[in-house]
Formats: sequence, structure tokens, C-alpha cells
Amino acid sequence: MREMKVGCCLLWCLFLTYHVVSETPASTDDVLVFTVATNETDGYKRYRRSIGVYGFLDNLNVLGVGEPWQGGENIKTSVGGGYKVNLLAEALKKYQNDEERIVIFTDSYDVIFLGGLDNIIDKFKSSNARVLFSAEGSCWPDRSLASKYPLVARGKRFLNSGGFIGYASDVYAILTHAPIENKDDDQLFYTKVYLDQELRERHQIKLDHRSEIFQNLYGVVADVELKFEGGKASLVNTVYKTEPLILHGNGYSKLSLNSLGNYLANAWNPEEGCVMCWEDTVEIDKSVPDTFPVLVIAIFIENPTPFLEEFFVAIREQIYPKSKLHLFIHNNVPYHQDTVDKFVKHFGKKYRSNKQIVPSDAISEVDARNLAMDYCVLMECSGYFSIDSISHLDNEFTLKLLVDQNRGIVAPLLVRPYKMWSNFWGAIMDDGFYARSFDYVEIVKNERRGLWNVPFISNCYLINATLIRNKETRPSYSEGELDADMAFAYANRERSIFMYVSNRLDFGHLVNADSYDITMTYPDLYQIIDNKLDWERKYIHQNYSKNFSPKETPTQPCPDVYWFPIVNEKFTKELVAVMEAFGKWSDGSNHDSRLTGGYENVPTRDIHMTQVHYESQWLYFLKEYARPLQELVFTGYYHDPPRALMNFVVRYRPDEQPLLKPHHDSSTYTINIALNRAGVDYEGGGCRFIRYNCSVTDTKPGWMLLHPGRLTHYHEGLRVTNGTRYIMISFVDP
Repeated sequence: MREMKVGCCLLWCLFLTYHVVSETPASTDDVLVFTVATNETDGYKRYRRSIGVYGFLDNLNVLGVGEPWQGGENIKTSVGGGYKVNLLAEALKKYQNDEERIVIFTDSYDVIFLGGLDNIIDKFKSSNARVLFSAEGSCWPDRSLASKYPLVARGKRFLNSGGFIGYASDVYAILTHAPIENKDDDQLFYTKVYLDQELRERHQIKLDHRSEIFQNLYGVVADVELKFEGGKASLVNTVYKTEPLILHGNGYSKLSLNSLGNYLANAWNPEEGCVMCWEDTVEIDKSVPDTFPVLVIAIFIENPTPFLEEFFVAIREQIYPKSKLHLFIHNNVPYHQDTVDKFVKHFGKKYRSNKQIVPSDAISEVDARNLAMDYCVLMECSGYFSIDSISHLDNEFTLKLLVDQNRGIVAPLLVRPYKMWSNFWGAIMDDGFYARSFDYVEIVKNERRGLWNVPFISNCYLINATLIRNKETRPSYSEGELDADMAFAYANRERSIFMYVSNRLDFGHLVNADSYDITMTYPDLYQIIDNKLDWERKYIHQNYSKNFSPKETPTQPCPDVYWFPIVNEKFTKELVAVMEAFGKWSDGSNHDSRLTGGYENVPTRDIHMTQVHYESQWLYFLKEYARPLQELVFTGYYHDPPRALMNFVVRYRPDEQPLLKPHHDSSTYTINIALNRAGVDYEGGGCRFIRYNCSVTDTKPGWMLLHPGRLTHYHEGLRVTNGTRYIMISFVDP
């Protein structure tokens, strides 16, 4: 209960329904359950949900609702909370003489119930106490009192005030035995009661040393673990072999509580998956555009980013009425401005409004993010969708699905393909940086689907606009020396605002911008290793996968010469442009300083991949895309990875080098990819295999000829009579 009090609800909800599935009907109507919650925070909603799951909402009494908090400024890490004592005393006044009625009091913002009242009461009665407090391993807030505590043979020794249970008359007597100011410390108050031997014996006050009922998490996170049994999750204290019924994330254990809360109280289980995902959701009628809430899409291009054109394609293809979307774009990279301008020119008018901040405006990232939120307020938006340029939304319904989820802050899970890098952290270390949670891998690999309360999200998320309008909950991107992403998550954690990441469905992925070099001609072309998925989508031939279909017979224009579609024309045009921009074509003579020994037996006018810094990328291309085709047709030959010392683009021109004399290649097999169009970009040309008197002249851009190199396939390059012919050659496994 010791966080800043905040509350939020989505503007796009016409009303909020509270939906839980009760696990057991309430059977202890005379039990009083009390808590204090001056605001409906995310933590309070979780607390209330857990009570609903176990069927005793009718027993719940919430104190302080709508009243200003009077128990101290920040009692998460300092003293305070006497206000809770006084509120409870006032509420129990009419029960002060009731010796049979049982009272349960817990904090709310950091508490989850794990069982029904029947079990709680049974365990309480078996303790033979009149009042039973939860226990912890630290003596707080006055360590000097530790020596006055009774010794225990086994278990936690010190009182924690976050949860207790007792008979109404005894609890009331304890609450009123001495006055307490609202800002005094409640735990110190109860500690002094417990340490008073006369009071302790009179009211039979005990501590739940072994967590039979109450489990405080601080300092003992490693001692508890989840157990899935009977299709549901429960908590086990592995030290005392108990299954606590009330979980309290006291002190600095709140993030661990959030993690466990993703599963407990029937939030998630292996059989049904994410039960909690369906609670409090809304569903916009996609056939009625006017029912969609107004959103601001805030796009941030802070660093050079690969595949930016594809990023914008994904934005414009979102199935969401553009009349309900405002655009805000902050571009901090001059190199990308043409791409941004092209998008805005062609599609900007379709949106409700659009606003740009260009590199020459010299606006920092933090200032831009604040301006974007201001723009959301100005446009009276209901939601604020922040997306960085590395986030690709492959699911065209992402925006709608996030709105339907109806949470204060929710992110779609985005992962770097084939990596464990994502846009969320499941846990953090004490210094606030990444730590791997117990379920991180399962979530990232989509082996566990659901909605996960996490301590850090970045790159792409939807924020309820009510959070932005409230100065106490408005996201902050400036916190000390932290970068914008770290500051955002830190500020939300400090304010106890839950951040969720959803992988209920596949939403998209992240591109890796670490190696993106905009000094290169067509830098996307160089991203085959670091961004394989996006590279494939952009450059691999649309029919490449059909090569492997059992129904397809490989095209064989000449004996043992195979022809495959492998790359598209975008690739071929860009590769030619890279070579021409470099421009240092060899002179076609036998003397070649690029080669060991400096002599080329069969010279061509060419540029080597090493010269344009594309050698490693090309070798990867051979391994991932050419080698599987070779194995498909030349059965029994396996060499992974393939080795190729000669990888080069050849240029044929009538006035330069129009043809190539007959020769054998220094390879086990050779690949030859046409880079432009026969009969359009040039006339003549082609390859003739002399032994078979068979020529291939009708080459198509992006199609690869694959043939043996030595002995059998003596061949020549036919004369180009007009225009310029480009081909990509690799001598594989020389």
C-alpha cells in the first residue's frame, strides 16, 4: 500500500465491468476483510481481483476510498501508515465487543490473496492465536528492538503489519490501547504491542513464523516458487514446505510480486492459458469506425534504422480508421528525411492530422517525446501510441488489439528474429538494469502466451491518455542520467503504474540497427546477417521457397545446369548500383593486384565483393540460400559452410569487354546470377556450354544458374552486342 496513489481508466470505455470467475462461493459471511485504498491503483485492482477469484468480495470493506492519503509522503521505504490504524479502529468500533467475529486486515496495493476464506480461517484457528500477524526476517523500522523479540526455534522472527487476522474484540483492543498519529509508523505501533508481554499474552498474539497464511516476499524471493497442479498455479514456501494464502510484496519485493502475480489467483495456467487477459477488455466493432477511440501515433526515428520504408508500410497498413489517428513524427536522422517526406506526401492527408519535427529543428529525443504527449492532449486523444523506428508491426490489427486489451500501458511483444532480444525485461537487477526472469525465454519464444506485468518496456507501447493528462502519472523520459527508455520505465515503477507486454498473438518484430552504416550505397542490402528476416522479405525472390516443393521440377536448360529464382529485381538493381557507385572496375587484363600472385588467367571487367565490403554478407548468402539449392540437385555433395574465394560482379559492354573466352571455373560448382534484363538492358550475351553445345541466353534478373565448375562444363561468355550486361559470379569450393 506504500506507493504514490494513482488511478486511471480508459476514456474509450463507456463503462468498466469487473469480471472474475469465482473459484469457491463465500461460506464465511461473518468474516470481515479490511484494507485501505485511497485510490484505485493497478495494484488495488489486482488485489480486488484476487478476492473476487476466491469468492469473498461481499466480505471486503475498503477504507479511505476517495479520501486524501494522510499516512505520510512515501512509506515504501520510510516510516508512516498510522492512518491505516486509525481508519481500521473507527471501522471496528461497532464490533469492539464481538469475541467471535474474525477480522482480516491486509494492505491492498501490494497484496494478492491465494486462497479462499475457508482455508484462511481453518489455518488461523489451528494456530490457537486470538490475533496472528504475518512475519518477516527484518526488524523494521527500529532495528534496536530486535533483541526484545521472543526467540523462535524455526521461522521468521519479526512482525510485519501488512497482514494480520484476529477476533474483532482483540483487534479493536490492540488498535485503541494507545493513540497513534496518522503519520506515525503502523508497523512500529504493532511491534510495540507484540513486544509488550502483558498485551501479547492477554490477546494471545502470535506471529505466522512459517508462512502458513501470510507470505512476505522481501528478502526471501528465492525461498518461494510457483507450483502448477490441477491446472492452476499456487505458491510454495520451499523452506517451510507451506503453501501461503496471502502474498505481500513488502519493501523492495514489489517487482517479484508483479511477476508472480502474472500466474497466481488463476491469472494464468497451463491448461487455459491467460485467464486474466480476457478480464476488463473491450471490443471495438470494426464495422463501425466511429466507435474507435482517437489515438496519436508518435513515431520516433532517433538513429539510422534499416528497412525504414518497410516500417512505414506496416504503419499505414494498420487496420484502424485513419480518420481516428493523428500522426506525430520526430526524425532526428537527415539521411531518412526523404523516406519520411515520401510517406507524409502520399499518406499524410489520410490521417486526422500530421505533425513533423525534422532534423533541422534540433529537438532532442526527450523534448520530442514530451511534445508528442502535449500533442496528444491538444488533439484530445484517448490513447497515445509511441513507436520507435526499429519496431515493425507485422500484425495489421496491432493497434486495435492493444486498445481492446484496455490497460493503462500495454506493449506488443516484439523480438529480434532468431534472438532472445525483445522490447521488455522480465526482471531487473538492483541497479535497474536487465536481469533474466524465470519465464523470459518461454514468453519470448511464445511458449507461454498471455499478458505480462513487467518492469521494463520500450520501443512500442500504447498509453491510456488519462495517464498523460494527470501530472502525477504523466510518463517521464528524463530521470537523472538514464536514457529515455530507462527513464520511462523507472518513472512508471516508482509510481506503481503497471506496464504490460502482450504476446497473446504475434504482433511483429524488432530490427537490429547496431551495424547499420548509412555511408554505404543501399545500406539495407548489407543487413543480411543482422536482420535476416527483413532482408529476406525485401530481397529474396518471391518464388524462392517453391524451389523446394516436391511438386516442382528444377529447370535444367542444359545438362547439369540448373536455373533457380533466388533474388528479386530490387536486389539486382541495388547491387548494380553499389558496384557502379564504387566504380573501380578492373581493366580486363591478366594482371590483377587483387589476387594472390597478381595474375588472372581468364580476366573479366569486374569488382570483387571485398572491394565494396560485402564479402562476409555474400558468404552468408551462399550458405543460407545457394547451398540448399546445390544440395537439392547435386545429391550427396555437402559442404557447410561453402567456401568461395572469388565473388565478383562482371560487366560486359561492346566497347569494353563484350565476351569471355572458353574456360573452366576454379570451383566445385559455380553460381551465376543475372543482374539485369536480356533484350531490354542489353542485347546478345549469355553462356554457352561447349561440350553440350547448349546456350542459356534468355536469362532473367535474380535467377541463378548453377553448374559444375571443373572438367565437364567448359563454357564461354557470349558476345554482348548492345547495352550493358551485369552478372554476379561465385566460384564455390575451389
